[in-house]
Parts: sequence; C-alpha cells; structure tokens
Amino acid sequence: MTDTIYARAAQPATPINFDVPAGACDCHTHIHGDVEQFPFFAGRVYTPGPASPEEMAALHKALQIERVVIVTPSVYGADNSSSLFGMKARGATARGVAVIDDTITEAQLDAMHADGFRGTRINLATDGVNDPDVGRSRFTAAVARMTARGWHVQLYTTLAMISAIKDLVLASPVPAVFDHFGGLEASLGLEQPGFADLIALVKSGKAYVKISGAYRSSNLAPDYQDMVPYARALIAANPDRIVWGTDWPHPDSAQLAGRKATDLAPFHQIDDGRLLNQLPLWAADADVRKKILVDNPARLYGF
Repeated sequence: MTDTIYARAAQPATPINFDVPAGACDCHTHIHGDVEQFPFFAGRVYTPGPASPEEMAALHKALQIERVVIVTPSVYGADNSSSLFGMKARGATARGVAVIDDTITEAQLDAMHADGFRGTRINLATDGVNDPDVGRSRFTAAVARMTARGWHVQLYTTLAMISAIKDLVLASPVPAVFDHFGGLEASLGLEQPGFADLIALVKSGKAYVKISGAYRSSNLAPDYQDMVPYARALIAANPDRIVWGTDWPHPDSAQLAGRKATDLAPFHQIDDGRLLNQLPLWAADADVRKKILVDNPARLYGF
C-alpha cells in the first residue's frame, strides 16, 4: 500500500457481534484537522495524517458507539483547538481531555470546562520521559490545577512510572487515568514489575485504566489474545474504574531510524470492529460491559 492510503485512518472491517449498550463511549480518540487551520507543534516527535470528525462519525456508527472522548495528542503541544473542533462537530455526546502548560490561565481552563473538557493529559511515553522525579513533579503540578474544577489527570506512561507515583495517586484529590493498559508489555507476564501497583491503584478507586490500544502492548495481532489475562485482572480488581477506547486514528508515534519528525508517520491499520469484539472475552458479563462502556465514562467525563 502507498503512503497516501496509509495516511488515512482505518475504518472497521468487522461487524460488531454483541449488543452494545445505549450510551456507549469510546474514551480515547484524536482529531487531526486541516493542517493549515490546525498546525502541528514544531517540537513534535512525529507527524500524523488527517483524521476528521466525519471519519470519526463513520467509525462510531459502525461500532454502535454514541459518545466519545477526544484527547489532544502530543503533536499539538498545548494547543487544544483541533480537539475542540472535533468536540463541537460531535455536540453534546463529546468530551475532551486537554494538554495544558503554564501559559494557560485559570480563566482559559474555565472556558475549556464550559466547552466540555474534563481532564488534562500528561504524555510521558511519546516524549520518552522515564525520570521518576519528572513524572512526580508533573503529576503534582497537574493535580494542583485540576482540583478546583474536579478534572482528572490522564497519564500515558509506563508501569515503572506508575510505581514511582503510586503514593501521589493514592493521595490525590482527583482521579488518575492511565492510558493503554498502563503501558504494560504483554510478553512479560502478570508478574511484571509495576502491574501489581496498577492493580492496587484500580482497587483503591483512585485510578481508572483505559483498556485501549491493545496493539501497543501486544504483538499478537489481530486479536491480541495475550491481553486477555491483563484485561480480566484489571476488570476483576474494580469494574467501576475501567473504561474502553479505540485509540483511533491509531497514530504511530515511534521514533524510527531514518524517519524525521516532519515525515508522515502512517497510521496503524487497526480493525476497530474486531477490537471491540474482544470486549466480551475480557468482560463476559453484560452488566460489567455496561459499566465499562456507559456508566464509568458517564461518571468520569460528566455525560
């Protein structure tokens, strides 16, 4: 396939094979608007293709998903306008997770809340940040700003970092939300360092985990069978603290030899229908699936 084809995000190829409850939410997506209107951040580490609100609407129609959470990706720095563009296109069924920095004022945060943003994201993984001191300071600073408006702090990071901030999460007045299975590596097993800490945080009720982006933890495409025990363990720990997401349009943020940050990074071609069909294997009980798809997102994002 050519780069032109790969530049477009995939649409589901597999029909959904179970009853998706009304009000279901995809809790992790991104919108990449027209680059002339929504330019990328100069300090980005990769360059994705376009991902429009119309394409996302088609995705969710196929998946029978009503609600969506749009997360500002690292390629925009602290400019959340492309996410807001996607949220406005979706209307009342959309919420957002913003990236903020010290230039964003409290008044701007209040305006963002009115627009439907409900959390801030700290992306340590894409930036390759592994220093626990950096993680702790950034989490502490984010919590300080989120507390007044009841937003959560979302983190894309590793199990090692989760262990390093565990005490801070337990003491936080606002929830932590860990992206993509907490960054675990499926090949390392349930006893891998940090997974017990993630389980403990979920049990405590202080943290949510997105069972999203399974392909980022597993090499067993297209069904990611090795993710089943992790998903089941997290759900068993506390089914009220698990949410689901596609990670559409499935950006490839890896820093590959020979690929400059300004070169097009083709999207991962993921079949989100097949991905959603894994959920009944992870959560056999329909009531638990309703918590994951409907009730937990409604609580966390204020639908």
